[in-house]
Amino acid sequence: MLFNSYEFIFIFLPIVLIIYFNLNRFGKYNLSKGWLVIASLYFYSYFHKSYLILIVSSILFNYFIGYLLNKKENNRKVYLILGLIFNLGTLGYFKYYDFFVKNINIVFKTDFNLINILLPLGISFFTFQQLSFVIDSYNGKSLHYDFLSYALFVTFFPQLIAGPIVTPSEMLPQFKDKKNKLINYENMNRGLYIFSIGLAKKVILADSIASFANAGFDKMQSLTFVEAWLSSLSYTLQLYFDFSGYCDMAMGIALMFNILLPLNFNSPYKSLDIQEFWQRWHMTLGRFMKNYLYIPLGGNKKGELKTYGNLWIVFLVSGLWHGAGWNFIIWGAMHGLGILVHRIWHKTGHKLNKFLAWFITFNLVNILWIFFRAKNFKGAVKVLNGMCNISTIKITKLYFEKCFGVLSPMGHLEILYLILIISVIICFFFKNTFYLSKKKLNIKGKILYISFLFSFSILFLERMATFLYFNF
Repeated sequence: MLFNSYEFIFIFLPIVLIIYFNLNRFGKYNLSKGWLVIASLYFYSYFHKSYLILIVSSILFNYFIGYLLNKKENNRKVYLILGLIFNLGTLGYFKYYDFFVKNINIVFKTDFNLINILLPLGISFFTFQQLSFVIDSYNGKSLHYDFLSYALFVTFFPQLIAGPIVTPSEMLPQFKDKKNKLINYENMNRGLYIFSIGLAKKVILADSIASFANAGFDKMQSLTFVEAWLSSLSYTLQLYFDFSGYCDMAMGIALMFNILLPLNFNSPYKSLDIQEFWQRWHMTLGRFMKNYLYIPLGGNKKGELKTYGNLWIVFLVSGLWHGAGWNFIIWGAMHGLGILVHRIWHKTGHKLNKFLAWFITFNLVNILWIFFRAKNFKGAVKVLNGMCNISTIKITKLYFEKCFGVLSPMGHLEILYLILIISVIICFFFKNTFYLSKKKLNIKGKILYISFLFSFSILFLERMATFLYFNF
């Protein structure tokens, strides 16, 4: 079930909210918590029922390991290792088995069979969340919570499929707080406000400008200079509005339940250097990598050379986390290299003009997104060749045919260009959703704003496009 679907917006979400708060109103706190877990599992199984066994087994195993670790029993390191092996092994099998076997077959001329297994939705996210629970339990953070609270921490449907990646210490106390079990109309209104902005980002902006990106990356054998840049920039904007739109919707829905999810985006395309970009983009992933990989590797405490190595490993793992493919590994490695260059430049004490710093950072991010989007290395090279081929400054009729399936009337093309221009303006010149949600609007103005965004977005729900991060 997608957030941007009629059944979610008009059936699933209202029913879950009504039953949850009514159970709490009569003091049935455990029952309400159980209801939310069941509803979340139904939400997850709506995509593919067979993976219910996977997520339930994962929850049971990790809770048991955490329970043993929190009891401070002997052999705690053994329990930690078991938890790491189980979580990383499960993720490795479902997400990376075919990738590694395929490469082994190429290198060693073997013929091992591929399993071609369907990637379970959200496995990268709920695996990292449970890893944080196991590791934090081992580190003595006193995570003594009942099974239902833990199950809700893992399955809570607003952030189950594509994040943000939450930690037990920020979520479990919120589920326990009795103040959060009663309807808070201010949170309900603010949640609807944030959800409406996220929905508009997804269905109006991201799904519309995807036409340009899909045509260039998937449908054209070669690209002219303008087509290549239009394709790459469109994907850069599509990815931002798609993923930040999902996170806005997740944050808005959670707020309706009085649960505050961490901020995951903070206007990343306004960054003046690559380090700042990663402090603003997918912030919860960066936080996880810092706390559970970079610091355990030694962080910056073992000399400059070791620090550079640790940083590069973090970004290499970040790339691999996003997908089982060499294009993701290249993308992560190049971002790691960019971070190292930035650190070396920063140590010289030199500073660039702000506009130049932004221009270099944005173009670096845009170019590297090509490896992220392309289906393979050959597809990335196709786009990069077009971006460098300045002798072909034109847009072919075929490109537009690929955008629309058939060549559309000029009016449709003008609307698509208008949406692309609006996306650029919003991305670079508007305040982000978190800032807007904090801003005080008069009730009438807020109702009009929400009503307009929500109603206009509903007109676009027929497309029912999945979120890009569902693939990662």
